[in-house]
Amino acid sequence: MTSAPLHPLAPLPVTVLERRQETADTVTLELDPSEAGAAPAAPGQFHMLWAFGVGEAPISVSHVSDGRQAHTIRAVGAVTRALCDVDTGAVVGVRGPYGAGWDLDRARDDHVIVVAGGIGLAPLRPVVLGALERARDLRSVTVVVGARTPDDLLYAEELEAWREAGATVSVTVDTAARGWTGDVGVVTGLLPGALRDPARTVGYVCGPEAMIRLAARELVHHGVPADQVRVSLERNMHCAIRLCGRCQFGPDFVCADGPVFDYATVADRLAIRGL
Repeated sequence: MTSAPLHPLAPLPVTVLERRQETADTVTLELDPSEAGAAPAAPGQFHMLWAFGVGEAPISVSHVSDGRQAHTIRAVGAVTRALCDVDTGAVVGVRGPYGAGWDLDRARDDHVIVVAGGIGLAPLRPVVLGALERARDLRSVTVVVGARTPDDLLYAEELEAWREAGATVSVTVDTAARGWTGDVGVVTGLLPGALRDPARTVGYVCGPEAMIRLAARELVHHGVPADQVRVSLERNMHCAIRLCGRCQFGPDFVCADGPVFDYATVADRLAIRGL
C-alpha cells in the first residue's frame, strides 16, 4: 500500500546540525534537508522554516555544501525569534525550496559586484563564494557591504577570507563608535569607486528595499546594464506556492517568480512606494 502524498503546505522535520551566533540578534542554522527528503536550495532560493508551535517564515539559503545548507536568521518577529532560539539537535520544519535563484552563470568573463545591506548579505553569501570558486573565469569580484553598526556586520571574520581569496571587499556602517576606522555612510556612496568596467559588470543586490532601489539605480546610472543587475525582493510570503496572493508584486508573485528578479523587469514597480 502506498502512502498518501504529503500536503504541499506540510513541513518536513529536519534536525539542526549546528547553530552559530553571528551577531546579538542573528543566528545561522546548519541543516541537511535531504535527511527528510527535501531538496537543497539553489543560491537565491528560500525555504519556509517552521518553528513548531509558533509558525513559519521564508528564509533564504546562506550556504550550500556537501548536502548541508545554512540559513542565517535575524530575530525580528515571533517566528524568527523562535528559530534563533533553537539549539543544535532540535528539529525544525522545512518546506521548499521555492523561487528563482541568482543565476550565477550569467557572469562569464565579467566583473561581478555584490551589494549587500544588513541581513541581505546572507542570501548573497553563496554568490560571493561561487564567484570566488570560478574567479579565473571572471575579471574581478567586488563585495560592497553596509551594516547599521560594526557589531551588526555579518560574517566579519569571513570577509577577510574573501579578501585573501582575491575579492575586493568594502564595508560601510550607518553609525560607529570611537575606534572604527572604516567608512561611515550609506552603501551606495561606495559604488562609484567600486565599479571598474560597468558595461562588463554583473551586479547582485539584496538588503532593505529602499537600499535595493537606490543601489540598483546607482549601478545602472554608472553604466551597468539594467538586465545585468539582479535584485532579491522581500514580501509577505505566506504559502510560497502562488496560492494566497500575499506576495503579489504587480503581475508577479515573489514566492514563485522571484525572490530574485532582473532589475530591468521590476525597476518601474520598485519606484512605486508600497507596491
